Amino acid sequence: MAVFMEMIPVWLSVDDKRLVPDLQEAREKLDSSQGETVLDFSSVRRIDASALRAMEDLVGEADRKGVKVVLCGVSVAVYKVLKLAKLASRFSFTN
Repeated sequence: MAVFMEMIPVWLSVDDKRLVPDLQEAREKLDSSQGETVLDFSSVRRIDASALRAMEDLVGEADRKGVKVVLCGVSVAVYKVLKLAKLASRFSFTN
């Protein structure tokens, strides 16, 4: 008999003005995420170089821990920056 445990993802809202600290907090919570972390990016309108580095650190750590990172509500402008930085393929996206 197989028993399947429900995976409950960690859900975090990311604030445009606190993007890097919020991404660092998300990285720290990867251990408790049980396979998936969802970041609400609906309030993020732009990403700078320090935020890109924090996102790269986050997804690298998630890969090592086997955690899927889902970005929710990403604007077209933010998505384009992630695409140019070759980071978009490392995340999943949802509305």
